[in-house]
Amino acid sequence: MMKRTTSVLATVGAAALLLAGCSGSSAPASDGPTEITFWHGYTEADGKVLDQIVADFNASQQQYKITTETKTWAVIDDTLLPALSSKEGPQIVAMPAERMPVYADRGAFADLTDFYGSADSNTADLVPQAVDMVTVGGTPYGVPTGFVPLAMFYNKALFTAAGITEPPTTWDAWVADAKKLTVDENGDGTPEQYGVAIPDHATVANGLWPSLLLSGGGQIVDGGDKAVIDSPENAKTIQYWTDAITKDKISPTGLDGIAADQLFSSGKAAMHVGGPWMASIAKENNIDYGIAALPAGPAEQAASAIGVAMGITESADDQQRAGAEAFFTYFFQKDVATQWSLGSGWPPLRTDIPLSAVESNPVVAALSEIAPTGRALLPGVVNSVDVITDIDELTQKAVAGGDVDELLSTAQSKIQQAIK
Repeated sequence: MMKRTTSVLATVGAAALLLAGCSGSSAPASDGPTEITFWHGYTEADGKVLDQIVADFNASQQQYKITTETKTWAVIDDTLLPALSSKEGPQIVAMPAERMPVYADRGAFADLTDFYGSADSNTADLVPQAVDMVTVGGTPYGVPTGFVPLAMFYNKALFTAAGITEPPTTWDAWVADAKKLTVDENGDGTPEQYGVAIPDHATVANGLWPSLLLSGGGQIVDGGDKAVIDSPENAKTIQYWTDAITKDKISPTGLDGIAADQLFSSGKAAMHVGGPWMASIAKENNIDYGIAALPAGPAEQAASAIGVAMGITESADDQQRAGAEAFFTYFFQKDVATQWSLGSGWPPLRTDIPLSAVESNPVVAALSEIAPTGRALLPGVVNSVDVITDIDELTQKAVAGGDVDELLSTAQSKIQQAIK
């Protein structure tokens, strides 16, 4: 659901030059409600819930009419800038939150500082980390529609068979349990069942290794403009997990995020790190699963969060912008925000919605309990795709036996260049 695409970068340069001519302006009043187009990539049950919320908003007033267009996230990423430059794009668009700074930097999204500053916007109680994901240089360019930390999904039947009664809460317990759950029946050195599926590149939402680095006391970027990945803390973290993968063989090597999903869904891995969609995948494959927070590292218990956000494009005129902001305000009403959480499977975006309000959805309730472990992934970093690519190269080569210190030094230089 949240895979990144990089083809947008091929069109950014040309399209960005045209966006200056597409900025919002006052449009003459016309008969009927102001028409607003909203692109989003919610293609499952969450899309139906979002479309219903839009329909309810349209029915609640007569000034604005929003029409949704459902596309894949990849299509939005590939076509947004060309559509805006030709004045055929949407006025509201949702996208993976870490992509929004890329477009904001190119002038595609409107500054929402005044909207957030309004006491009537219903944004005062939003999860701060979710807002951080769409903030660049102190300026917010979007509002969150989803924010959830990566979580551990575990196979209860395999846990029971191994005599494990509770999910692990620390790294050492995680590795110890994973070793118990790794089964090499014929002794050929290739387990038929792995304790955990840990991809070493293209990880789920690209956040697994950043989560481990955070829990180990390290960082990737400081303040959005300074690379700090080459640190003793990160070296210890990477060595700890590469040893667990290669020496203890708790996970196959060379996995990407999709292969890790498949390993868990086939019952060949007892633990996996994923997002809300893993609940559906597990259910479809008849896996009795549990959800727990990622175990704590030596520094803290933290997990990179998957985020989605929506923003107002600069092609919106004043009336369309007012309508978009009115919809955002409606979306963040307490009852609507609760409806969205229950229907989408994401934890509440408002900090003042109690757990009791979402306990009717067990997945939402479980993810809401671990929500405080969530940390924004590379907040405000414009070239986040390049940074993630550099991290992928680092982790993949480390698991393949590369020198960790040398790899961190190389990653430091590349990431600093990417964010300069």
